[in-house]
Amino acid sequence: MNIQDVLVLTLQALIILYFVALNGTYTLFILLSLKEIKKYFYFVTKHDMQALLKSNYYRPLSIIVPAFNEESTIVTNVRALLSLKYPEYEVIVVNDGSTDGSLRRLVEKFRLVEIEKPIRLVLKHKKIRKVYLSLDYPNLMVVDKENGGKTDALNAGINAASFPLFCSMDADSILDKEGLLRTGRLFVDDKRVVAVGGIVRVLNGLEIEKGEITHIHAPKKSIELFQAVEYTRSFLSGRTSWNLFGSLLVLSGTYAVFRKDMVMDVGGYRKTVGEDMDLVVRLHKHCLENEIPYKVLFVPDPVCHTQVPQDLKSLLKQRSRWHRGLLQSLAHSKEMFGRRKYGSVGTFGFPYFFFIEGLGPSVEFLGYASLVPLYFLGLLNWQFVFLFFLVAILWAMWINIGSILLDNILYKRYKSLKDIMKLCLFGLLEMFGYRQMIAATRFVATFGYRNSTWGHPRRQKIAVVSLKKHTSYGKIHIDLKP
Repeated sequence: MNIQDVLVLTLQALIILYFVALNGTYTLFILLSLKEIKKYFYFVTKHDMQALLKSNYYRPLSIIVPAFNEESTIVTNVRALLSLKYPEYEVIVVNDGSTDGSLRRLVEKFRLVEIEKPIRLVLKHKKIRKVYLSLDYPNLMVVDKENGGKTDALNAGINAASFPLFCSMDADSILDKEGLLRTGRLFVDDKRVVAVGGIVRVLNGLEIEKGEITHIHAPKKSIELFQAVEYTRSFLSGRTSWNLFGSLLVLSGTYAVFRKDMVMDVGGYRKTVGEDMDLVVRLHKHCLENEIPYKVLFVPDPVCHTQVPQDLKSLLKQRSRWHRGLLQSLAHSKEMFGRRKYGSVGTFGFPYFFFIEGLGPSVEFLGYASLVPLYFLGLLNWQFVFLFFLVAILWAMWINIGSILLDNILYKRYKSLKDIMKLCLFGLLEMFGYRQMIAATRFVATFGYRNSTWGHPRRQKIAVVSLKKHTSYGKIHIDLKP
């Protein structure tokens, strides 16, 4: 056997080993997640939520919404936040130097007036220009500041926050009515909890009335359906399981709740395109180095819905940013890698995210790309190709369909069989072009991971389609053309 044959066989073995490890991990996580979710539903009932709402045992909370050029969605989403079920909370919208009419619409719709509010500058951020308070909603504050990016806006919001807990929310997201109760209760049950995240779903295709989701439909566009499949798989097969291992390194920046004092201790958000993972990793590191008892938890509930990109360009920019953010976070705290000093986070969580999530897309892309030169060089082993597709593609399809069906059995999200079948179909189709495109994008992003360019996706305009007497925003349908 010559050196050329050895290299080809080694490449084939590595590729198959990677896909077996990846899909095997996903399969194991789905089974573990199913067990954890069933246990969670056993202990948490609607009665428990109502009892907590009436109880005096809760911790007040600040919702921080960084907003940059969100004119088309900001009013609807703020109204939804103001209608949440929680004993005591405030909403802080941080207008991060928007150049559109975001601030003007907020001033008009919520009757904002400028106030003099002293803000302790514990965390660094760009200059605050004005602070507004609503005449109609005493728990709504708007902070207008110079543009500094999402992390800068979040730091400004934390400085302005009055309460011991804060929730970071994207301006294009809708939170479930009881979402805050589900996450906030964990901080009361266990004083060691420093951060809690929850399941994030795709907003596109839903109907919302009075700030509450009334009908759930599968999105209509193909690009949105692929993302709906991804969100279902990743949250069901991944983050729920990390609770078991105590190695949860990612809480979605779309929705997460933190202890304010602990976040201030680590210096708030660091300027990076992966601020959600970066903060969680640094919280782990801070608590472990200082021997502080702590927990980072994940709530297996569909508590938040977010608007996903509706065009290919925005999607690829988003996935590039996500991957660069992952690598930036791992690089910043690289001393945690494999060290027993950092417990299961260092010995299990960090290696997984580095080898599977960090390097995985490169292995996957090179696996697909290697088929072309091997074919022209006459070195392509068709038995290997068959095995590759059998293991990688069919197994991945099974994981997608299994995740969709399990998700609907557990949460009963989709009432229509047509919607379920549509998602299952796109779970099959994902492996034929879409996944390879995402892998290629993340592969390219690997080489430019130091690039901190954010990029802003196009937003879908949220329009009022029917008005009612007792609400100024009536019923809206989130499935409109830009």
